[in-house]
Amino acid sequence: MAAHLSYGRVNLNVLREAVRRELREFLDKCAGSKAIVWDEYLTGPFGLIAQYSLLKEHEVEKMFTLKGSRLPAADVKNIIFFVRPRLELMDIIAENVLSEDRRGPTRDFHILFVPRRSLLCEQRLKDLGVLGSFIHREEYSLDLIPFDGDLLSMESEGAFKECYLESDQTSLYHAAKGLMTLQALYGTIPQIFGKGECARQVANMMIRMKREFTGSQNSIFPVFDNLLLLDRNVDLLTPLATQLTYEGLIDEIYGIQNSYVKLPPEKFAPKKQGDGGKDLPTEAKKLQLNSAEELYAEIRDKNFNAVGSVLSKRAKVISAAFEERHNAKTVGEIKQFVSQLPHMQAARGSLANHTSIAELIKDVTTSEDFFDKLTVEQEFMSGVDTDKVNSYIEDCIAQKHPLIKVLRLVCLQSVCNSGLKQKVLDYYKREILQTYGYEHILTLYNLEKAGLLKPQTGGRNNYPTIRKTLRLWMDDVNEQNPTDISYVYSGYAPLSVRLAQLLSRPGWRSIEEVLRILPGPHFEERQPLPTGLQKKRQPGENRVTLIFFLGGVTFAEIAALRFLSQLEDGG
Repeated sequence: MAAHLSYGRVNLNVLREAVRRELREFLDKCAGSKAIVWDEYLTGPFGLIAQYSLLKEHEVEKMFTLKGSRLPAADVKNIIFFVRPRLELMDIIAENVLSEDRRGPTRDFHILFVPRRSLLCEQRLKDLGVLGSFIHREEYSLDLIPFDGDLLSMESEGAFKECYLESDQTSLYHAAKGLMTLQALYGTIPQIFGKGECARQVANMMIRMKREFTGSQNSIFPVFDNLLLLDRNVDLLTPLATQLTYEGLIDEIYGIQNSYVKLPPEKFAPKKQGDGGKDLPTEAKKLQLNSAEELYAEIRDKNFNAVGSVLSKRAKVISAAFEERHNAKTVGEIKQFVSQLPHMQAARGSLANHTSIAELIKDVTTSEDFFDKLTVEQEFMSGVDTDKVNSYIEDCIAQKHPLIKVLRLVCLQSVCNSGLKQKVLDYYKREILQTYGYEHILTLYNLEKAGLLKPQTGGRNNYPTIRKTLRLWMDDVNEQNPTDISYVYSGYAPLSVRLAQLLSRPGWRSIEEVLRILPGPHFEERQPLPTGLQKKRQPGENRVTLIFFLGGVTFAEIAALRFLSQLEDGG
C-alpha cells in the first residue's frame, strides 16, 4: 500500500488499487511468460501505480523500450505493446512484429492502448498487414493517476495545446471519463461548478455519460461535496509568473516529471578525506518527491525564503537525537536507541538531500538576473508600466537570453494589460524574430491564437478591475508565517485559487462582474443523489471540494490550495 495516498480526506489508495486490479486482469489473460514493450512516455505514469514487482508476479520477464527495427531477443511466449494511440507508433510496432515473424518460433502478440483504443491506429496496423497478429487488442483507461494524498494528475502534457490551439477535445473526454471513474469509486458529486468553455464541455459530457448509465446508480455515500472545473485560459497569468515555493522552484529550475526530479550529481557526492574530488559521479541524481518523505511534506509548499530556518531547526533536532546515544547506559536504553536508528538515519539522509537542493536553488535565486526578472514580473502584476516597451525585456532580447524566458515575460505583460498596444506588440515581435530567427513567426502566431500574446482590443484594460476585486496583489506578505495565499508568489495571489476560495465563501454571486470579464461561461449543475445518500452535515465538519484544472496547474497553485485547506474554515 502507498501510505502517502491515504492520509488525506479522501483515500486515494482506493483509486490506485482499482487501476492495478485492471492491469493484473489484463496480464493474466496473456498466459505464460511475457515481455512488455513500452512507449517510453508511459513508463513514468505507470511507475506511480505498478512497481516492477507487481509485473514480475504476473510473469513479466523482460521489458524493452519501443524502438524501430528488431526487438531484442527474449525467450518469452507473449509480447505485449503498451502504447498511446499515436499513428507514428503503429509504424514502429508493425516493423517490430514483421521482423519477429521471420525469426523463428511463433510468439503471441498483444497490444494495450492507453488510455483509449483508436480505430485510426487499428486501421493503420491493418494497412501495414499486422493487425491479425494481435490476439488481444484492448484499452487501459489510465485517466487519473494518484500522485499524493490530495493530488491526481492525467499526465496529459499536450492538453493545453490540444484544447486551445488544435481545437482537439480528446483530453476533455478523458477528463470526463476520469471524473466518472472517481464518482463510481467515491460516490456522485452533488454539485458541479465551472468557469470556462472547456469546463462547460466536460460538465456536459459528464451529464451525458451519467444519463447513459442511469441503470447502474451507485449507492456509495458521496465523499466529495463539490467539483470545481476551471479552464486554464481563465487564468493565464499564474503559470507565466515565476513560482516561489520550494517545490515550485525545483520545478522551474530542474523540472519535476511524474513526481521525480533529476539533479546535478556533484552536490550529492559523498565527500571523502584527501580524495580531492577526483571521482565525481556523472549520473544525474534522481529523487522522488512526495509527502511520503516527512521533511519534504513540511517544506514543499513553503515560500523558499522560509525553508532555510526549517532546515536548520531540523538539523539541530537530528544531531541532538544522535547525541542521545552517549546517555544510553542500560541494555534497555541501548536497545531503544538502536531501534530508532533506521528512522534517524533516513531523516539525516533526507536533510542532507534537501540542504543540497536548497543550496542549488539559492545559487539561482540570489543571482542579480533572477532579482531583476522578479522585479519586472511583480511590477506587471501590481499594474506598474504595463503599457509600454519594458527595458529589461529589451536587454534580455539583445543579450539573447533563453527565448522561453523572454516569451514568458512578454506574455505576462500582455495578460496584465489585457493585450498590448499594437505599436508595442509589433516592436517586440520584430525584435524577437530578428534575434531568435524567423521560424518563430509560428511560435508568435500560436501564442496569439492561445490568447497569451495579443493586441489590445477596444483600448480597454480590464486587469486593474480584476486585480482589485479579487485582491490579486497584496503589498504586505508574510513569507515566514503566511496569512494569505499570495505568499506563494511573494505578493501575487493566483487568480485560479482566489476563484476557488471565493466559491467556498461567500460564493460567486459576490463577484459576478469579474466573472463576466473573464473568458468563458460560468455555471452550476446539481446532480441528484439516490434517496438515503443525502449528506447531513455535522457542525464543524468540513466540506470536500475537488478542483480540476483543464490544461495544467502549477505547483505554486497546489501549494496555495493546500494552504486554504488547512485554514480553520478552509473547506
